Amino acid sequence: MGKVYPAIEGRLREFIEAQPVFFVATAPAAVDGHVNVSPKGMRGTFVILGPHRVAYLDYHGSGAETIAHLRENGRITLMCCAFEGPPKVVRLHGRGRAVVVDTPGFTEALGWFPAPPDLHAVRAVIDVEVLRVSDSCGYAVPLMDYQGDRDLLITSHARRSTEDLVEYRASRNGASLDGLPVF
Repeated sequence: MGKVYPAIEGRLREFIEAQPVFFVATAPAAVDGHVNVSPKGMRGTFVILGPHRVAYLDYHGSGAETIAHLRENGRITLMCCAFEGPPKVVRLHGRGRAVVVDTPGFTEALGWFPAPPDLHAVRAVIDVEVLRVSDSCGYAVPLMDYQGDRDLLITSHARRSTEDLVEYRASRNGASLDGLPVF
C-alpha cells in the first residue's frame, strides 16, 4: 500500500536524488488532448529546492509538450523508480512553470543547478511546486544496471549556434501535438 508524505525530506529526498532517470507527465486541458510522458536524465539536471519544490533543466528536443501544457494549465507529475535495490516508486504531483530561455528569471533559475552538463542547449528550467508526495511498491519495476549518462543530447546541440537553437525552437518546438503554443 502506498504512502503519502508531508514533504520531500530525509530518506525520501535521498532516494529521489539518487535516481539517474525520472519521468515527467503532463496533459492539456482538452479531453481529447494527448497526454505526454517523457523520460529525463543526466546527472546535475534535477534539483530539490525545498520540501515542496523541485526543478529540472529542459533541453531542446524533438517536442515541447511539457512547456505547452504547463503554459496552459500547470499540471505536472514527476515519477522516480528504483531500478536497483529495494523496489519503490515515488510520484511528485504539482503545479509547474517553465522559465524559458531569454525571459526574466532564466539566468537566476540556472543558478539553482550546481553543475549541469551543459547550459548551451537548455531551453527552459521547469520549476515545480510539489503539492502531493506519494510512493507505491514498485514490485513490477524490473531490476536494471545503470551504466552511465548518454552524452548524445549535449553533443548534438554543441554544434549548433545560439541562432540555430532559436530557429530550432521556432521550427520544431513552436506548438504542441494539440496545437498549443510553446514559446
